[in-house]
Amino acid sequence: MQLLSERSTQKREEPKNIGKQCIYAFSSKETYAKRGYKILPSRAINQKLIAEHWDDILRFMVTIKLKHTTASQLFKRLSSYAKNNPLYKALKEFGRIIKSIFILTYYHDVKLRQKIEKQLNRVELSNKFSNAVFFANDGEFKQATIEEQEIATACKTFIQNAIVLWNYLYLSQLLANCVDDNERNEIVSMIKNGSILTWRHINLYGEYDFKRPPSNDHAFDMVKILSLKVA
Repeated sequence: MQLLSERSTQKREEPKNIGKQCIYAFSSKETYAKRGYKILPSRAINQKLIAEHWDDILRFMVTIKLKHTTASQLFKRLSSYAKNNPLYKALKEFGRIIKSIFILTYYHDVKLRQKIEKQLNRVELSNKFSNAVFFANDGEFKQATIEEQEIATACKTFIQNAIVLWNYLYLSQLLANCVDDNERNEIVSMIKNGSILTWRHINLYGEYDFKRPPSNDHAFDMVKILSLKVA
């Protein structure tokens, strides 16, 4: 089914430069090398620094959690401090623990890798869909005012939503017309594992006229479509 083919052509990617990221541990690199570990840390975590500022780190996180202020404001304030600020250094050191756990889990857990790769594919496909619709002027705004730019953005979103809606209607009609249970289950499986963000069947370089009545209304039996049961 061409409507579901976009996702299968996407190149699977891993998180950016994850192979070049540093890994940190609670002991020295030599300790793990002696144990025969294949993946070795870059250096040991400064546990003393984290312990000395643990209360401040907790206050920092609670402030964000309770929404007393936004994370962006807090990090903006931190970034304005000198890099040798104790709290800044302690938070950075603590973050290295979280980062290292994630990297090691990513390499170890196949399901996690698949989940992340699937999400990366969705993001990439969404970006390609947006670029395909917003093809004029090399994808750059030529409007002078913010209001005109907002109108252009709204038009792009409207066209994208129209394509997605048509895709849903087409697939729903396909299911409604299907009389064979095996074929229906196969279509449902393809829909679940595919993506509705596809546009190869759309002539994006045509003329958009929303005043004329649609020419393909007869293709969709809304009574049948609305009678479909959600599995």
